[in-house]
Amino acid sequence: MSYTQASPGPEAATDQVRASLISSHSAVHPGDEILIGVHQQIIPHWHTYWKNPGDSGLPTKIQYQLPPGWSVGEIQWPTPSKIILGPVVNYGYHDAVTLLSSLRVAEDAEVGRDWPISAKAKWLVCEEACIPQEVELAIQLPVVAKGVAVGPAHPLITAAQNSWPVVLPWQASLLEGPAGTLRLHLSGEQLPAPDQQALAFYPDQWGPISHAGEQITTLVDHGLDISLQVGDQPLTPGQTLNGVLTVGSGDALRAYQISAVWPGSANAIQAEPDPALAGQSLPTALLLALAGGLILNLMPCVFPVLSLKALALIEQAAHDPSKTRRHGWAYLAGILVSFTALAAVLVALKTGGASIGWGFQFQSPSFVLILAYLIFAVGLSLSGVFDIGAGITGFGNQLATRSGYSGSFFTGVLAAIVATPCTAPFMGAALGFAITQPPATMIAVFLSLGTGLALPYWLLCQWPILQRWLPKPGAWMDTLKQGLAFPMYATAAWLIWVLARQTGPAAVAGALGGCVLIALAVWLFRISRNATQIKRLILNTGASLILLLAFVAGELGIEAPINTAYPTDAKNQNWQAYSAEKLAQLRSEGKPVFVNFTADWCITCLVNERVALSSEAVRGAFRDTEVTYLKGDWTNRDADIAKVLSQFGRSGVPLYLYFGPGAQEATVLPQILTPDLVIGAIQGARL
Repeated sequence: MSYTQASPGPEAATDQVRASLISSHSAVHPGDEILIGVHQQIIPHWHTYWKNPGDSGLPTKIQYQLPPGWSVGEIQWPTPSKIILGPVVNYGYHDAVTLLSSLRVAEDAEVGRDWPISAKAKWLVCEEACIPQEVELAIQLPVVAKGVAVGPAHPLITAAQNSWPVVLPWQASLLEGPAGTLRLHLSGEQLPAPDQQALAFYPDQWGPISHAGEQITTLVDHGLDISLQVGDQPLTPGQTLNGVLTVGSGDALRAYQISAVWPGSANAIQAEPDPALAGQSLPTALLLALAGGLILNLMPCVFPVLSLKALALIEQAAHDPSKTRRHGWAYLAGILVSFTALAAVLVALKTGGASIGWGFQFQSPSFVLILAYLIFAVGLSLSGVFDIGAGITGFGNQLATRSGYSGSFFTGVLAAIVATPCTAPFMGAALGFAITQPPATMIAVFLSLGTGLALPYWLLCQWPILQRWLPKPGAWMDTLKQGLAFPMYATAAWLIWVLARQTGPAAVAGALGGCVLIALAVWLFRISRNATQIKRLILNTGASLILLLAFVAGELGIEAPINTAYPTDAKNQNWQAYSAEKLAQLRSEGKPVFVNFTADWCITCLVNERVALSSEAVRGAFRDTEVTYLKGDWTNRDADIAKVLSQFGRSGVPLYLYFGPGAQEATVLPQILTPDLVIGAIQGARL
């Protein structure tokens, strides 16, 4: 990001904003407290932003450089206005704004001296385009023994103070509204009349309230209600909603500081304590993550990669057993680096207010497309279409060194990537704990999970006595390696199906066309090995362009997301699409409800649906007990589902909840289901 730079001075100007550093007094006494700030004059049609910029934008930031012993307070923000750009609602300022802070002079400031005050101000100024800008401003402030007078900027200072919100003269509280809304309730004397004066609420933080949501004001018994639509990061019980309430408009506009505590929803989903989460501590979470990582090796998404590593180990042990230990460490490093990177991304997204969890990257169609291509290329290599080192051990071609250690490292990276659509027992509790913890704790839990994933192969590499149990190398290894190509092709086909579910049928055509182009490209790479130098250059250049074209074809197939909600009129379908409103309605009627939070990219979810939830025994139990079966689809990002996952201490799907007739709390089922387990949960809740 580049900034427009201006030279230091009392004033500085860009093409859109003229800024000046002003103070309320032209001179000060030692120990005085005055006002200082940056005044912006903005050209017509452009705007800068409030402390909460709304759906987009950045707040203005001011960094002061002061003499020793002097101090400056926080910015006192004037009342903003709404800036509506289609579906986007921002909060900011047109024409002019003054951002003031209190400045305290040091008690021992030397009298008779001009003291330098400087400020570095950064802002984003927007019309149709947005331009980040930065200026440096400076003034000299004399310290005198007597005779202090207000400065020439006094009118600007007074106007800014008059635009500050004042203390609210009424009582404010937050109440539950209809599904997806809150009621900001005002009570007291001389309340504004909503039919005569417009009311608007500006939240001072992103997340709790939808900025673009309609705000409806109504008179009720003993007060006045403002209906607010819940945003992407809803309030938790006990959290305070702060903001500015404006009444009226134009010269008659009045603004008030407002704070109200959210007590929690009377209809919020309550969970029975999960035994795996009860009393959870970091050591417990680390052990659960380690166990979950070990079990991941048996999951269908990881087992083929582990099998290939075992084949490579057999060959390495036969030729040079001393190198197997280093291959084990390289494989471990690849997995741990990948899990650290994944945890770092989660930390960054969480810090930015996103609702994320395990497998979140599969909610990106571009990621799914790239992984499908990658798995397809691995399958081609195993089938002998082209050779990338020693099979998967050399994966990465140029990334792998002659010794193959880089190949083992990048195999660990691949194992970590393909593990993310799977969820093993113990993982849910560990990751649910991690996602709520500080960054260092979250990374530690992810490293423990990665250690468990790498441990079986690492142990085989470190203990030669264990290698005695491995079969002797032979021709059977090539046959098995070629056979393992077919699980890779099946995985690529499944990923393309996920892509179609996310974006539509056009994605299938684009991805399949891309696979054909990849096959052509690797074939050209292969035949170029025996060509002359000029022909090799031509073939390799053509192959590289074809690979690029494959990604272009895939991206062209990724259209705007369509409605992927499950249809509810299928004759053989025994479930309905989940919504918070539907669940609340069924619970209020006292009906039993089973909720399945799933995703098309979650292999564990799909296996549970085939083995348990779609079995005739479970379907019959649902019919006999009149259970309504709801299915929540997290294939694409859904803030409402992410909120429920967070409420139950889960970082991702699957999550299975059962609400007995009239039950206030949900029974949380394990992440690996059997028909007997589901039926037992239903029958046990009815006792």
